[in-house]
Amino acid sequence: MQLTDVEVRILGSLVEKETTTPDAYPLSLNALVNACNQTSNRDPVMALGEDAVRWAINNLRQQSLVRAIQRSDSRVMKYQHLMTETMSLDGAPLAVLCVLMLRGAQTPGEIRGRTGRLFEFASVADVDATLRELITRELVAELPRRAGQKELRYAHLLSGTASATAVIEEPRERSAVETKARADDGDERIVALETMVEELRRELAELRARFEEFQRQFG
Repeated sequence: MQLTDVEVRILGSLVEKETTTPDAYPLSLNALVNACNQTSNRDPVMALGEDAVRWAINNLRQQSLVRAIQRSDSRVMKYQHLMTETMSLDGAPLAVLCVLMLRGAQTPGEIRGRTGRLFEFASVADVDATLRELITRELVAELPRRAGQKELRYAHLLSGTASATAVIEEPRERSAVETKARADDGDERIVALETMVEELRRELAELRARFEEFQRQFG
């Protein structure tokens, strides 16, 4: 399996929304585009159009990774992921893979802090165990440690080699506060606060998207 960046973003967004906004899932094309283009919980941030997303969805359907659904009481086609059925992924492995798909390479501590709404890990050790399972299945790879880096980082392999999925580099210059916060990956309070702010931004974007869709349907 070697997916494009757009296909990875679509799958990750569908997996996320299945758990975080179950009432709005499966997603319409418009809602899926908005989910892909969120400015929170996404790295890198994308600006995809409907045509690009529609094209990628067709490719994912051919690989049995996405299903299109049109209910009898709706004129809108909606989409759901099939990673659970096709790849036998759910629970902890699916949550870890999801945040790697949406946020790029991360440390186990970062993964734990960002999977809270998808799966509740009791400890970083549980994240490590899940990563080892995904590595065995050749879905995740451990990245080489960079100079000055304290913790190992992990990346998904759905787009090919790990080096191709981990192109985002750390900023060269940081403030003293930011450097201290990032260096101390074990400070769960900081991770929790960062996650809370990101989730609030995401929920605001989702509310806007759902309101716009409501206006189009009933306006």
